[in-house]
Amino acid sequence: MNARILVAEDDEKQSRLIRIYLEREGNAVHVVADGRAALERARSSKPDLIVLDVMLPLVDGLDVCRILRAESAVPILLLTARTTEEDMLLGLDLGADDYLTKPYSPRELTARVRALLRRSRNSGGAAEPAVLRVGAVELDTARFEVRVAGRPVTLTAKEFAILEMLAREPGRVFTRAQIIERVFGFDRDVMERTVDAHMMNMRRKVEADPQRPRLLETVYGRGYRLAEGSDSARS
Repeated sequence: MNARILVAEDDEKQSRLIRIYLEREGNAVHVVADGRAALERARSSKPDLIVLDVMLPLVDGLDVCRILRAESAVPILLLTARTTEEDMLLGLDLGADDYLTKPYSPRELTARVRALLRRSRNSGGAAEPAVLRVGAVELDTARFEVRVAGRPVTLTAKEFAILEMLAREPGRVFTRAQIIERVFGFDRDVMERTVDAHMMNMRRKVEADPQRPRLLETVYGRGYRLAEGSDSARS
């Protein structure tokens, strides 16, 4: 894929394995072993994607994710031994695009990297309308900006991709499997929880009452949709 990938992993055995599998895909891989080095390398080399372990010395991986997300939209794949829903939501809320729990298959890691790179490269090349407006929601796909009733809302890259997909066909119900296929690029049962987590995070940002959403609606037994022409806005 000829991508420049930064791997931040302090376990030498794991980092060596990740490098081998990603280089087999044709990527240029640089490995660092602590969070401070990850920040410095990310800023100096501008990688196409970052594989980021949560438990890093010097600067925690979650802090690295938060800092980098404030500076760029580079895709970030988190590696974590933490498996609770709260930990997963925290990582996604800080700006990670995807996460992988340890132990994991190197083949699954490369599949997720491919999906993130594909989404990142395709996001800016389509001849679609640059600004999408659905009721109170406005997306500027060229500037990667979202407004709800005129107020700016900060979304992660994955959240923006999901909202863009819903906004291009307002009122249409998308199943979790369809969201996975279009946004994540591959089908894994575990990923259905990831879709739900992204939706929960988005509702906290755009809904006046996240417990009673009027923009990002759940159609029980089916999936999610963006309400057509809703004027609901965050107060």
